[in-house]
Amino acid sequence: MSLRVAVVGGGPAGSSAAETLAKAGIQTYLFERKLDNAKPCGGAIPLCMVSEFDLPPEIIDRRVRKMKMISPSNIEVNIGHTLKEHEYIGMCRREVLDSFMRNRAAALGANLINGTVFKLEQPITSDQPYTLHYVQEDGAVQTLEVDVVIGADGANSRIAKEIDAGDYNYAIAYQERIRLPEDKMAYYNELAEMYVGDDVSPDFYAWVFPKYDHVAVGTGTMKVNKDRIRELQAGIRHRAAAKLEGGQIIKVEAHPIPEHPRPRRVVGRVALVGDAAGTVTKSSGEGIYFAAKSARLCAETIVETSNGGRRIPTEADLKLYLKRWDKAYGMTYLVLDLLQRVFYRSDATREAFVEMCSDLDVQKLTFDSYLYKTVVPANPLVQLKITAKTIGSLMRGNALAP
Repeated sequence: MSLRVAVVGGGPAGSSAAETLAKAGIQTYLFERKLDNAKPCGGAIPLCMVSEFDLPPEIIDRRVRKMKMISPSNIEVNIGHTLKEHEYIGMCRREVLDSFMRNRAAALGANLINGTVFKLEQPITSDQPYTLHYVQEDGAVQTLEVDVVIGADGANSRIAKEIDAGDYNYAIAYQERIRLPEDKMAYYNELAEMYVGDDVSPDFYAWVFPKYDHVAVGTGTMKVNKDRIRELQAGIRHRAAAKLEGGQIIKVEAHPIPEHPRPRRVVGRVALVGDAAGTVTKSSGEGIYFAAKSARLCAETIVETSNGGRRIPTEADLKLYLKRWDKAYGMTYLVLDLLQRVFYRSDATREAFVEMCSDLDVQKLTFDSYLYKTVVPANPLVQLKITAKTIGSLMRGNALAP
């Protein structure tokens, strides 16, 4: 037999899964409802993603080597001093990144289908196929039978609903793409900014990220505050007004961001990856790398447990992907969740957070963890120093907060 796998969603997660499966010779179908989709996203990727996923230089708009952290009282801290010459944070436009990864998967043998999956008919027995019902771009309704399904279709995943994977809390991100005058754009050449404060987000942060010919200016907040999102966007526009003067809004966009994993990420022979599974991190709100990485790990597990496509993997086989994922990244998620709980809860703690960022040991620990996606252990003396500085910053933050 030849294993048949449907991957629903053609973003970094779906494309990564489809590429891995196609390389292994598995019959792969990659569904994407909108091939020119420009997903609202800050678009930051860590250095390790560039090498791990063989991303060419031309899809990276900017190489950020400097970052400003700006506190509620507008204290600015410059970070990035510990970066080595070759290190940077990549800034991408999602329409460019997604298209490249999707087309590469198709070139390697995945069958790319421009269509919207609206129903997943589930088998009665363990050896029967799943049937996907989808609408092509021209409106024609089609069906496809497969043995395994990967749901990589985002926070509002249709596949997750079809397998009753459960709900999760989500944040809402709102972003404006703003084209700046040449002199203003030059300021953001290798620089990104992050603003914190109740005026820009009660539980997250706001950002100004440079892209090819514009900046992405946005904010995020929890579901309970989503009605305030336009007010918070006005907050970041006000805080960054002098730097954005003369800018022209060229696009306005919004999207949900999952806040924790779904209750069920594998049901039967269906596995969820990326935003559909809830792989976005707390504190940083990062999702692109973890989406692609989770999907690759899922696909590698399918290749392995199916003996290269010669047998149909079971639910237990697919759950091996979750065990491996949680073992590799569980601590990263735990640490970032703790950081958000400690430092994002009030303007006083946000002041402390920004002050903490001025410490070079903190900067090195933070950038090493972000760029290479590991929780980097500090030596005991450095850890003791950081702990003492954290306590001192939290105490001073109460005095600094407006």
